[in-house]
Amino acid sequence: MSNELRDQVVLITGAARGIGAHTARLAAARGARLSLVGLEPDRLRRLAEELTAAHGAGAAAWFEADVTDSAALEQAVAGTLQAFGRIDRVLANAGIAGLGTVATGDVEALARTVEVNLIGVMRTAAATAAPVIATRGYYLLVSSTAAFTALPGMSAYCAAKAGVEHFGNALRLELAHHGVGVGTAHPGWVDTDLVRDAKDDLPSFRAAFGSLPWPVGSTSSVEQCAQAFVRGLERRRRRVYVPRAIGGVQLLRTVVNSAFAERLVGRRSRSLVPQLEQEVAALGRSFGVHSAESGRGGIR
Repeated sequence: MSNELRDQVVLITGAARGIGAHTARLAAARGARLSLVGLEPDRLRRLAEELTAAHGAGAAAWFEADVTDSAALEQAVAGTLQAFGRIDRVLANAGIAGLGTVATGDVEALARTVEVNLIGVMRTAAATAAPVIATRGYYLLVSSTAAFTALPGMSAYCAAKAGVEHFGNALRLELAHHGVGVGTAHPGWVDTDLVRDAKDDLPSFRAAFGSLPWPVGSTSSVEQCAQAFVRGLERRRRRVYVPRAIGGVQLLRTVVNSAFAERLVGRRSRSLVPQLEQEVAALGRSFGVHSAESGRGGIR
């Protein structure tokens, strides 16, 4: 077993559930100390207690913070430094996916999707920059296959994840002289609450998903994704693909986003998009039932 994370302090956003929580478990098993940051305090507390019971005192600390709130992030960073003395690696993992289209959806949900997935990554990087520079550390910013592919009903999500990819490219150049590494992660579909909620809520999503070619249409387990993230954190990788074949999709992004490809997708979109809009309207909410966003005031 690799020990490259032993005694390294890893701050993870979106740590309360799914990929973030499982990455924390795997990193702790490799000797890392975890700063768990997220919006669900009960889940964060239980995860910190679980890691402490399994790996001893000082294995984990948790901090409630919204990644769109710089003051809250700065408090989480201050608490991490108080608990552990430094920050070696950051996994900017917090993310959401709104439902609906630009024409008929809730524009606030679209904006919130960009705010969490892209601006939240920027705020996370800014809040942690000084301690990460001090340790010549590493960032892994979670983008997506959606950074270089597009599907109707995912406009805000695709825009945000494409932004994360290029933000990471620029941040890498900005921090290189400090000895800080920056990578971006590009998972495809992962069997998380986010994806399961979309499948449960939207028959049109299930139909579109079932027609996607490999590897874009494949689903990875949370375990597989977390393992890839941990390897990326250990080896300070520039790119992490889940599954690895997604790297080929990135290389072919010009073809994937060509007029020819758009015509192929557009044939089904003419019927699926109106169906999607009707389904979202009938739901009466803009996020999955397991999303922390479903409980926020002002955005359904």
